[in-house]
Amino acid sequence: MSTIIIKNRIEQLFEEKKERILSVYFTAGFPDLNDTSEIMRHLQDSGADIIEVGIPYSDPVADGPTIQESNKVALDNEISLKLIFEQLKNIRKSVDIPIILMGYINPVLQYGVEDFCSKCAEVGVDGLILPDLPMQEYMDEYQEVFKAHGLLNIFLITPQTSEARINEIDQNSMGFIYMVSSSSTTGAKSGISSSQVDYFNRVKSMNLKNPVLIGFGISDKESFDQASEYAAGAIIGSAFINVLKKAENLQTEIKTFIQSIKGIN
Repeated sequence: MSTIIIKNRIEQLFEEKKERILSVYFTAGFPDLNDTSEIMRHLQDSGADIIEVGIPYSDPVADGPTIQESNKVALDNEISLKLIFEQLKNIRKSVDIPIILMGYINPVLQYGVEDFCSKCAEVGVDGLILPDLPMQEYMDEYQEVFKAHGLLNIFLITPQTSEARINEIDQNSMGFIYMVSSSSTTGAKSGISSSQVDYFNRVKSMNLKNPVLIGFGISDKESFDQASEYAAGAIIGSAFINVLKKAENLQTEIKTFIQSIKGIN
C-alpha cells in the first residue's frame, strides 16, 4: 500500500506560483477580539497568497510602533494563545491558502512546544516565524517536533547576515526565507533605498534553493512591485494594521487595500 504524502501548503504555493506572492500579517485579536477569522477570510477572498497571524506579546522588541500598538490592543482585548487556537478551530472550512503563526518564542514555551505544534497541526497551520528562536536551538531541540507536525520554520535574514550564514539558513530551511529589508524595526516606510537594492541584488545573486519574500517597509503597490523584482514577493504588516485600525467595514476595506497592492482594479 503506497503512502500518500501531503505537501505543505507553503511549498505547494511556491511550486505553483513563482512571482508576486503577497503575504499579509495582522495581529490576532485586533482590532476587536473576535475579528481574527473574519479578517483571514477577507484576505483570502481579496487575493492574498499567505496569511501571517501574529501572536500578541507584551514585549514585541522587533516590531515598530504600529504592530506594538496592535499587540497592546489585542492583549487588552484579552487575546491568548489558547483563544487564538479556538478562533482558528474551523478556519480550514473557509480558508485554503497557507497560514503562518508569527510571534516570539516565550508564549510558545509557556504553552509547551509539543502541545503548541500539535494544536497548530490540528487547526491547519502550515508554518511558524519565531524571530527570536536561534537556528541552532531550533535544530537541536525543536526541529523534530516541528517536522512531526508538518510545520515549516521560517528563518529571517537581514542586511547584516553574512553570506555564509545565509547559505546555512538556506540549507536548513523549507518553504521560504523571510528577507528583512532593513536593520530597523518593522513599520511602513517610504520607498526602497539604493543600499537596500544592493542587498537585494546580493542575495538574489546567491541563487538560494529557497524562494525569498521581502518584508519590513512594504506598504503600497510601488514598494510591492519593487520588492517583487528582487524576490518571489513581499510581506506587508504595518500598512495593513493601519487599514484595520481605521476600517469601518472590514470586508470592503481589506478588499480595496489588497487589490490596490496587487494592481487589480
